[in-house]
Amino acid sequence: MKIKVDFDLCESNALCEAMAPEVFWLDDDDFLQMHTDETTDDNLDNVKRAVAACPRAAISLVED
Repeated sequence: MKIKVDFDLCESNALCEAMAPEVFWLDDDDFLQMHTDETTDDNLDNVKRAVAACPRAAISLVED
């Protein structure tokens, strides 16, 4: 699965970073960045929590 972020919806509130810091991070200008757009067995549960926690529903999982 791929991780998709709608950056037009994203408010960069960092809930996703708190849930999955191995995938998401805020840069020095407080814009959301991604280390990867790929899910793995190790990060999938955290990414699913980040998707559920996003208040703007800006993060989704899509099939490859």
